[in-house]
Amino acid sequence: MWLGLAAPVSAETPAARAPEPNTLVPAGVMRYAPSGFPDRIVATPAQDAAHGFAVAWRTDATVSAPMLEVVVAGDSPDLGVPRRITASTRTLRRENGVAHHHRADVDGLEAGTLYAYRVQGDRTWSPWMQLRTAGDASAPLELLYFGDTQNKNASLTTRVVREALRHAPDVRLVLYAGDLVSGGDGEDDNEWGEWFDATGVLSTSSMTAPAPGNHEYFEEFEDTPQERRVLGAHWPLQFALPRNGIAGGDGVATTYWFDYQDVRVVVVDGTSALDLGTAAAQAEWLDGVLAANPRRWSVVLVHQPFYSPRAGRDNVELKRHLLPVIERRRVDLVLQGHDHTYGRRGSESGDDTPVYAVSVAGAKQYRLSERARATMDPVGEDTQLFQVIRIVDGRLRYEARTATGRLYDAFELVDDGDAGGKRRVELERERIPERSCAREQTLKGRKDRCWE
Repeated sequence: MWLGLAAPVSAETPAARAPEPNTLVPAGVMRYAPSGFPDRIVATPAQDAAHGFAVAWRTDATVSAPMLEVVVAGDSPDLGVPRRITASTRTLRRENGVAHHHRADVDGLEAGTLYAYRVQGDRTWSPWMQLRTAGDASAPLELLYFGDTQNKNASLTTRVVREALRHAPDVRLVLYAGDLVSGGDGEDDNEWGEWFDATGVLSTSSMTAPAPGNHEYFEEFEDTPQERRVLGAHWPLQFALPRNGIAGGDGVATTYWFDYQDVRVVVVDGTSALDLGTAAAQAEWLDGVLAANPRRWSVVLVHQPFYSPRAGRDNVELKRHLLPVIERRRVDLVLQGHDHTYGRRGSESGDDTPVYAVSVAGAKQYRLSERARATMDPVGEDTQLFQVIRIVDGRLRYEARTATGRLYDAFELVDDGDAGGKRRVELERERIPERSCAREQTLKGRKDRCWE
């Protein structure tokens, strides 16, 4: 008997199965108003991540040109006299009010060294945070890759990030394959606030490298002859990314590259390539960056897949312009999102590299096409995933794990130094069986999706 308490809600109770809103912020509530206290702090790699990084953060409009302090981390609370760097500041007005977004670039650092840093607000500072610069090429590396987070970040992405940290406690670099938020519904700033809540310590203690997705853009003049894609206002302010890419269709550089130990990571903008006519220019730029790569490994991060696992998507311009470059330069990993399923495949030539992976970390789940089931292995539906990638001693080990930590996919790329290139070795042990969507439709009645 329950005394003074409501009866427990059964899984069959209609209220328990109602669609969940995209954010946990009730209508009319201001949860993420900027203040004099620094928030949304995120560290990103410099072009040479062994000797620099950048930090972006947010305050209210009372703070202009604040400081970042950085010092070699030590065991004593007396960290010594820190170096001070003045940030640049830009203004953004959104549903939560007027914010100032700040950027500080830190250079001249020692490789493989743990630094403490903090950022300034209005008469206050953030906590001291710690971040290690990239080591030399022989140092082991642990990194994480997430497909789209996008929807219900505070509610359902949070658990994926925390589980990922359990499996990659020494993570140094985090790659996001675009569509970090959904946007376009008047809650953009709330969604970004929840994304930072979900990613938590990852954003300050590891270097974050995101690719822009189509949801980082919005449709201007929608349903008119002047309709066009425009990069959202948050993107260029919220991440202090390397300034070594080429301008997208709106004049903002949404491509970039950096070296982290023995890996060259190149980020391309699939939305700009497909919708704004930059595919050929990006391909030329990508070819130059890969041709000059002195590193053993190469990774390309892009939102839209070259081989889509969802029916009705083909991404022709990516295949026409960028895919030949990736194949010719023998990129090791191509990490993608967009299609809210899991799928992995190799090169059409039959070579062991490149390896093309599509994954999803967030709540929105699509259905696989029959073509994907025939050409990709493994594939998966209705599953939140993260990927742990470890590189050491000429081996790159890739693991895809579910939100509960179960192993879904695994392989190794082995570099023996042979002229024939790297070998791919499938790792079958402890993988769980393929997952498929058992629902006929979503709670909103959509049969083309598995979950919303």
